[in-house]
Amino acid sequence: MSIASDLLTALAARGWSLAVAESLTGGLVSATLVDVPGASSVLRGAVVAYATDLKATLLDVDRALLDARGAVDPDVAGEMARGVRARLGADVGLATTGVAGPDPQDGQPPGTVHVAVSTPDGTTVRSLLLAGDRAQVRARSAEAVLALGVEILGRSG
Repeated sequence: MSIASDLLTALAARGWSLAVAESLTGGLVSATLVDVPGASSVLRGAVVAYATDLKATLLDVDRALLDARGAVDPDVAGEMARGVRARLGADVGLATTGVAGPDPQDGQPPGTVHVAVSTPDGTTVRSLLLAGDRAQVRARSAEAVLALGVEILGRSG
């Protein structure tokens, strides 16, 4: 089974739903989930908030936080996960934000990534520095947030 399938299976076993907030991955996480047959029984939806201002308007990320630190920040990832969870009425929210490259953003080098998982038990953020080109950073970011989801659900199960 794939990591996406593992996550969907763990969520279904609990009767939980999932929502996804993506920035640098641009829909890759939700596409990976939708590739799994039966994903519709768990996945409520996804928001691709690529522009910084959309993180505030669509995902309820604090504007002052975005102004102070920019979109590439672990606290922003956490707020994105909580925000998409609330906005889409899901039990679990996943989020990705970071710099795919090739240029730095918000003073952060390419490969800087923050992924987050928000559950009824709280929010966990993991910060990474990933090697590779733009496509590799995006793919590894998607894999990282799915893996973190599986890890968190394994702990809370």
